[in-house]
Amino acid sequence: MPADTTNRKKRNAYAAVAVDPDTGYSTPGAFELERLFWQGAAKFTHVNEVYPNLYIGDEKTALDRYGLEKSGFTHILNAAHGRWNVDTGAEYYSDMTLEYYGVEAEDLPSFNLSQFFYPAATFIQTALSSPNNMVLVHCAMGRSRSASLVLAYLMIHEKMTIVDAISQVLKHRCILPNRGFLKQLRELDIQLALERRAARDTANGCHKDE
Repeated sequence: MPADTTNRKKRNAYAAVAVDPDTGYSTPGAFELERLFWQGAAKFTHVNEVYPNLYIGDEKTALDRYGLEKSGFTHILNAAHGRWNVDTGAEYYSDMTLEYYGVEAEDLPSFNLSQFFYPAATFIQTALSSPNNMVLVHCAMGRSRSASLVLAYLMIHEKMTIVDAISQVLKHRCILPNRGFLKQLRELDIQLALERRAARDTANGCHKDE
């Protein structure tokens, strides 16, 4: 591949991408998105409610079974599942009324977290379909892996853009997904925007035919 083509592709990975000319929406570039996290004013705490009945927390929160029960959590999504991460698992909560879902992810830019975007979002959405449920999404620090999965949920099921999702979470918690996860969230944002555009075009076409 010619050097100029390779360099152009690298630039496009960081540049804003216009995905919906009708609305004027463009997915921001990676550097622009990273700057959004610098604007977060929320102070770091162990756990925060970032959306109604949806919380992001850390390892300390996940290990405190008494605290979880007292707070009323009904579902836990561990984004750092596994022996070498936050080693809880369903058995750790076996004597509690909790539904557990584990994602064995590494907090590395090279890790493909996007493979879990839709399964994790479905778990959260199913849990939140009941107003009495409370969901904790956690990893070790509650800043990168868990935050990325929550952002994906807001984008997929709450139909937020990546900018809206980041702004929503930053109002309540200090987060900082690693650069690799941020790129994967950008790709999700582009995909969802194109799907919304296609659905709108299809709907408009049906109306014209009527």
